[in-house]
Amino acid sequence: MLITSACAVAVNVVMGVALHQTGHGHSHGAGGEQPNASVRAAFVHVVGDLLQSVGVLIASYIIFFKGPPGGGSGLRGHPWVLCPCSSCSSASSGTPKGMDFNAVQETLLAVRGVEAVHSLHIWALTAAQPLLSVHIAINAAASAQEVLEEASSRLQGAFRFHTTTIQVESYSEEMRDCRECQPPRD
Repeated sequence: MLITSACAVAVNVVMGVALHQTGHGHSHGAGGEQPNASVRAAFVHVVGDLLQSVGVLIASYIIFFKGPPGGGSGLRGHPWVLCPCSSCSSASSGTPKGMDFNAVQETLLAVRGVEAVHSLHIWALTAAQPLLSVHIAINAAASAQEVLEEASSRLQGAFRFHTTTIQVESYSEEMRDCRECQPPRD
């Protein structure tokens, strides 16, 4: 973070100097050169970015040399610890807060025609927006469309996912021994 913010400060300084010195140094007669509004807007934007970069540089300097807020040197390797958003906290815990992975899996396995569930992924964009993607393996007698509709309905009713992506596929006995088709282990 320290190196990145220092680079951002340097780039913004170079951009600011380049934008501030636009023009070719002389006039073509009509009482002086008028400033270009687009260049001026870009310069103001770069100055704003520069101020933000300086703030990040100062914060990263403090964190790097003094440690994170509240102490705890063990936190330095985990950048999401300082981020209050739920997507970062779910990255550290695996499943969004309040979401039971096993309950979701059992809900899907309870759908008529479902033989197996694999590649189940649950994460969150925000605390109120959990997302899911999953592969559902169905038996030969099941209707893929009916299984998809029932699975979607049950997931929405029980867990209120913001977005679900469900891939329905035919079940085969080989899935039982497939390492990639197994649920995650704690």
